[in-house]
Order: sequence, then C-alpha cells, then structure tokens
Amino acid sequence: MGKICYCVAMSLDGYIAGPGGEYDWIPEDPEADVDLARIWTKYDTFLMGRKTYEVAVAGMGAKAFLGYKTVVVSRTMDPAQHPSIRIVREPTRELVEELRLTARKDIWLFGGAQLFRALLDLNAVDAVEVSAMPVLLGEGIKVMPGPYEHRRLRLVGHKVYRSGIAHLNYELVP
Repeated sequence: MGKICYCVAMSLDGYIAGPGGEYDWIPEDPEADVDLARIWTKYDTFLMGRKTYEVAVAGMGAKAFLGYKTVVVSRTMDPAQHPSIRIVREPTRELVEELRLTARKDIWLFGGAQLFRALLDLNAVDAVEVSAMPVLLGEGIKVMPGPYEHRRLRLVGHKVYRSGIAHLNYELVP
C-alpha cells in the first residue's frame, strides 16, 4: 500500500515557489538528489493540483509523466483535453484509499500548497520530505497556507549537503 509523501523544495523562509510560481531558485545539485529523474524512482503515482501540473508540464513537458499514474485535482480542467491523466474535482477519502490500494510504490504529493493543506485536513499525508534550499525568497507560495492547526512531525532522516541544501524526512505523528 502506497504512502502519500509531500516531497517538496522549500526556501529557508518557507516558500515552495516564487510569487509567479517560479522555481528557478532551486539549484541542480546531483549530490543533494535534487534530480527529479532519481527522485521519481520512488514513486509510481503523482497527485497534484492544477497549478502545479501546469507549471510542471510547461517546464518538463507532458511526456515526463508518461508511465506514471497522474491524478490532478482541478475544478476547471477538461478531462477530454487531457486523456493521459486522471482529473478529479476534489481530494476525498475515497480517492486517497483508492490511490493507496492501487499504488505499487509511494504516491508523490507533488507541490501544491493548497492540495497539501486539503490532504492534511483529511489526515491523508503520511510523510513530508523537504529539501530546504539556501535561499530567502521573501515572498511567494507558502509551504502551507493558513489558517492552520499545528501538526506534529517526527524527524526520521536528514542529510546536509556541501551546497547548503538540507534534506529533511518527517513522518506525521498521529
């Protein structure tokens, strides 16, 4: 059964994207595993919001998602225009259970602060993996939008790289 893991790069001041959704501040660092091709081997399912999907497709192309089950949460996308992905209107407990049961590997909650928040509210996130980048953005998209309740995390792994990137692995405490 696949675990849902929010795996994201974050600036040191808590942003996952710049004000326009940009992510050009994330350095390529093979030592720090900020190499999507290597990270993707842990997952067979991607779960993301519309905005994240649009940015990812613009940056990597739709072919990057071929061979992976891709589920996009969107109230505006037309499924007929995107036959290679599954589009759902909202995240539900039923969707989460279905994805967990059908995944052979873990499920990557790929960016999307709003979706992360919605899945946290459903108690559906199992792990949070943050690569903290040595940069201060000052503004942008927060890792989690408010209002929020405190959620306890347990550190289960970490590594700091010469580049200053700190990779932190957490499990949610029930």
